[in-house]
Amino acid sequence: METEVRQEHDLIGGKEISNEFYYGIQTLRAKENFNISGVPLANFPKLIVALAQVKKASALANNELGLLEEDLCNAICSACDEVSAKKYNEQFIVDVIQGGAGTSTNMNANEVITNIALEMMGHKKGEYEFLHPNNHVNMSQSTNDVYPTAVRLALYEYLCKLQNKMEILRDSFLNKSKEFDLIIKMGRTQLQDAVPMTLGQEFHSFALMIDDDLKIIEMAKDLVTQMNLGGTAIGTGINTDSKYASLVKTKLQEVTNRPFVTACDLVKATQDTSTFVQVSGVLKSIATKISKICNDLRLLSSGPRTGFNEINLPKMQPGSSIMPGKVNPVIPEVVNQVAFQVIGYDTTISMASEGGQLQLNVFEPIIAYNLFQSISMMCNAFEALAFKCVDGITANEERCKELVLNSIGLVTALNPYIGYQNATAVAKEALESNKSVYDIVLEKKLLSKEQLDEYLKPENMTHPTYSNECEI
Repeated sequence: METEVRQEHDLIGGKEISNEFYYGIQTLRAKENFNISGVPLANFPKLIVALAQVKKASALANNELGLLEEDLCNAICSACDEVSAKKYNEQFIVDVIQGGAGTSTNMNANEVITNIALEMMGHKKGEYEFLHPNNHVNMSQSTNDVYPTAVRLALYEYLCKLQNKMEILRDSFLNKSKEFDLIIKMGRTQLQDAVPMTLGQEFHSFALMIDDDLKIIEMAKDLVTQMNLGGTAIGTGINTDSKYASLVKTKLQEVTNRPFVTACDLVKATQDTSTFVQVSGVLKSIATKISKICNDLRLLSSGPRTGFNEINLPKMQPGSSIMPGKVNPVIPEVVNQVAFQVIGYDTTISMASEGGQLQLNVFEPIIAYNLFQSISMMCNAFEALAFKCVDGITANEERCKELVLNSIGLVTALNPYIGYQNATAVAKEALESNKSVYDIVLEKKLLSKEQLDEYLKPENMTHPTYSNECEI
């Protein structure tokens, strides 16, 4: 049985569209024109929900201003609710990367919402004389204020999700820091022995690094709440009621329950994408920091016979097709690679923001794609790092203690008692003779055995106390 088709027309001409589809001719043209990444809008459901929320808020504002009839407003709002419930995600087929500054995304939303609403009103898809994608669903709007506002709405939600995953990861490190609180190990600088510390201190520092970034994400969320909705084409608000911008802000706050506000200058807000660069910079900073932590985990678990071997990472899979028994740190490795990708995305976002011209930046689609991809990958990676790696880490306590007692770094503790020159001489002799620092100090009668036993207690050199500002 053949599927029925409908004829739709635009300024380019006409096309047949299968009646099983809720999108229309402009969406279909975009699908044909932008076979770029192979990633459709449907892959980013938060953006689809955001588009529906913007359309609903606009319909409510237009209705209150007397510009949109009650029955049309109700149909649009009901259709938006259906889209927000993710019942029509498969109808959002346009490639995320597209020309036209997001027009194809906006029209994909307009057409899908219109045809859902038409069916609710008892009409057929494509009967736009009763409800039109541009005249009604896009009333008082332009792609140039709808698209960036929807991106900001979605980005806010993605940042909330990232916060959640980072809190999980922070807590994983924090729990391990408590578990490892009494395990003495050697601290290192420049990959050389430094002074003793506890393994708990090391893991606590990882938790604090993540906690610092959680505060920065909260600041990034505040940045994205400044929107240009109501500015229409270039920020002047052409084709809108003078009260529309203020009213649609209120309606959007009600629809989303999020603190979005209208930018103080919509002309500036329409062309300025620097907020996205700032948010990307935050993501880059987080990725860089987590990658450094993963490097440390790989070093600390290296070996097991010829490396540090201070900790054991959970064994996730065989590590080699040729070397029996080999197990690799695959979870930290994949998180490292995600970090590298996020850093690359940041460069793309910076270039796209710089490439804007005059009253509009047409490169917002690639900005949005890279931001959403970065956060999605980071969320997946951080969850895997917490559950599949950090939570299962165990310590090799005897190995840690052995490295401390055999380290030349212990001599640092003797500086206040025997002086830097004597300490240097002891360190040099220990290196050359392979004797312990303890034995050499006794031989040289620089300190008594009782004094040495007290000064060289590794526990006395760690002092794992944290100020209130550093507590989690």
